[in-house]
Amino acid sequence: MTDVLIEQVVYQKTENVVVHPTVLLSIVDHYNRVASGTSKRVVGVLMGNYENKICDITNCYAVPFEEDPEEPDIWFFDHIYHEQMFNMMRRINVKEKIMGWYSSGPQIKRNDI
Repeated sequence: MTDVLIEQVVYQKTENVVVHPTVLLSIVDHYNRVASGTSKRVVGVLMGNYENKICDITNCYAVPFEEDPEEPDIWFFDHIYHEQMFNMMRRINVKEKIMGWYSSGPQIKRNDI
């Protein structure tokens, strides 16, 4: 049984975005474990739901990510790990959907998009 990663995206006006504290702590922990003191970046997925014009970010998970610092067009995002984590997360909370992503660094890079 395979869950569908991609659902139809429908634009809805958002008035508020709520990021739960455990999400922020998980992102900081991810950075401290993997990239603290280096020039590496960390990447992960933000999960939650949208209801009553409120985007509620309730969970997240880190995804293995590497990029070549000398050649920005060469990068690796472990999509198999991502699919496995997404399927496990959906078993825990069926209402949560992928709401976006996070990455560390001083600026948005081409690989982020």
